[in-house]
Amino acid sequence: MTTAMDGPDRFVADAAARGLEVEIVERGPSASLGEAAAALGIQPGDIVKSLVVKRHDGGYLFALVPGGRSIAWKKLRAVVGVNKLSMPDAGTALEATGYERGTITPIGSTTPWPVYADERIAGRRIAMGSGRHGASAFVDADALVAAYGAVVADITDEEPQRS
Repeated sequence: MTTAMDGPDRFVADAAARGLEVEIVERGPSASLGEAAAALGIQPGDIVKSLVVKRHDGGYLFALVPGGRSIAWKKLRAVVGVNKLSMPDAGTALEATGYERGTITPIGSTTPWPVYADERIAGRRIAMGSGRHGASAFVDADALVAAYGAVVADITDEEPQRS
């Protein structure tokens, strides 16, 4: 898929157009959430995954999920007001957003899908996908929510602890 601008350029252009201040930080690969957080100098909950979720009507939405948490499907369906949501495969997510998994973000998505943010990101400076591998974007979560008109709600559950 070819677009007029590649992912990092779309990211920067969209952030600027929305008046959203972002800081791009280069980072290396990480083997775990804890390792990634330590490398960025933040808490695991400050790393936010932008997950692409498919609606039953063929549309999509973004779910912003803090590290250490996962989508609570029943809660998200209730907030969205639908009976069925699912996670698309990597190719479908790329087609829907213009971003590969691991780089996905609503910022600069090729289609401006609705954004649903877990309430636990409110008031925080978060790290999220930057539209390319090897870099994270730091942004004020409240400014991000405002820039995208995101719905903020309890949409996640704590992930079970791994031993």
